[in-house]
Amino acid sequence: MGQFRQISTFVEVVARGSLSAAARAEGIAPAMIGRRLDALEARLGVKLLQRTTRKLVLTNEGAAFLEDCQRILAELEEAETAVAERSAKASGHLLVSAPAGFGRRHVAPLLPSFLAEHQDVTINLNLSDRIVDVIGEGVDVAIRIASLSDSSLVGVKLADNQRVLVASPAYLRRKGTPRTLADLAKHNCLAFSSEGSQRGWTFNENGKIVTLKVPGNMVCNDGAVLHEWALAGKGLAWRSMWEVGSDIDAGRLRTVLNQHAAPGSDIYAVFAQRRHLPLRIRAFVDFLRHTYAGKDYWRKR
Repeated sequence: MGQFRQISTFVEVVARGSLSAAARAEGIAPAMIGRRLDALEARLGVKLLQRTTRKLVLTNEGAAFLEDCQRILAELEEAETAVAERSAKASGHLLVSAPAGFGRRHVAPLLPSFLAEHQDVTINLNLSDRIVDVIGEGVDVAIRIASLSDSSLVGVKLADNQRVLVASPAYLRRKGTPRTLADLAKHNCLAFSSEGSQRGWTFNENGKIVTLKVPGNMVCNDGAVLHEWALAGKGLAWRSMWEVGSDIDAGRLRTVLNQHAAPGSDIYAVFAQRRHLPLRIRAFVDFLRHTYAGKDYWRKR
């Protein structure tokens, strides 16, 4: 305790510019402050401050030591805050945004379990496929399946997001299984469209990421519809494992061209940068991350 008090006194004296100002802040005599500094310098065997009646000047050793002391005290403060928050109860209201399809399958069903653990929290879940303005719209946590580009936001990875090309067994028996990317030209590809523009499918070809426009007689701006069409044997669909994992596991869908699978856009919880994150936000993000990390979670939903 004595060593810690000496360090905190040293930092306080430098911050306030004099022994007397530091003494007034602590409510003790300046002589006590002086004795702590003397004891600190004696213990370290170096001079930290050049003291005159008019001013204080840091020595080179003192400047280097000050930087380390400030970092240590800041880390201690953060540790104390974290412990206090963990011992407290999460409370308050959460506004959560998530993509419509993902939110229906992998956020909404989990909320009752979260709220059973945190009974002083309330949640408003907003499902939308547009990119919400987290700060401007007052969103506490936004679930995004994309890389984070806004430097004013913090992103915590919740899970990997593997994309796979799937078709029903009936469709593959009828049309054959594609073996190469060129084979896609002979298949009915169920593509996603947005605002009249068809989105390409991304693959890994010889170590390079390529995006292909694929042929097909049906496109849709709703991923759930593409999923249903694939299950009905209407063609190939390029979907996320969070959507089709259980169908693959049950044999309703099969994956093809796995050797050309490209990295997916991972699943993140995004929130505004804050010095002290409210416990309800931290608890909710930790709950999602722990749940998604469960063994075979994505194949059971």
